[in-house]
Amino acid sequence: MGHFEIIVFSMATSWASGLNTYATVFMLGYLQQTGAVALPPDLVMVANPLVMFAAGSMYIVEFFADKIPGVDTAWDTMHTFVRIPAGALLAAGAFGDAGSSAQLVAALLGGGLAASTHITKAGTRVLINTSPEPFTNWAASISEDVAAIGGLWTALQHPWLFLGLLLIFLLALVWLLPRLWRALGRIFRTLGRWLGLAKPPQPTQNPSNREKDP
Repeated sequence: MGHFEIIVFSMATSWASGLNTYATVFMLGYLQQTGAVALPPDLVMVANPLVMFAAGSMYIVEFFADKIPGVDTAWDTMHTFVRIPAGALLAAGAFGDAGSSAQLVAALLGGGLAASTHITKAGTRVLINTSPEPFTNWAASISEDVAAIGGLWTALQHPWLFLGLLLIFLLALVWLLPRLWRALGRIFRTLGRWLGLAKPPQPTQNPSNREKDP
């Protein structure tokens, strides 16, 4: 890989890790094993059969957990401590030959990019879970897996196209996150009132009524 391809590859691995770390690691190992791509030296370990077996096994668990309303949100919450660090490590591993400074910068940027996809995924799932039917969970889960694997393939085969799609994603994220945050706030406030953890909003009194004599 050239310098440009490595930069795009590091962004793709961290972005995909925020969606599904296990699918990302397994896909990278598969591509290395089949000779479809030559990974940077620090990432060749993902092609180890034990690593691929662990990633594949966890992907199967996530495949089912990610499609059960409520369970998917709990799974996403726990994997905040997996997806973001994994995204940082994968991005840093892509720059293994560039020195420790480049690896640190890649880890910081990669962790941030993984966090953006993870937060978007997790927040969207909370909103989807307000619907009682499970079909939207299935559709969202399958779409996320396809996006993670398709994003890696696009970055390796058409890096400029991936950069364009990533830019669109980041612009959409700037527009989406404030709205997602407000929607989540309304949901948690409603849950708090149902559980008795928050007071219901007090009705506003018409000032004209206060001025009237009793």
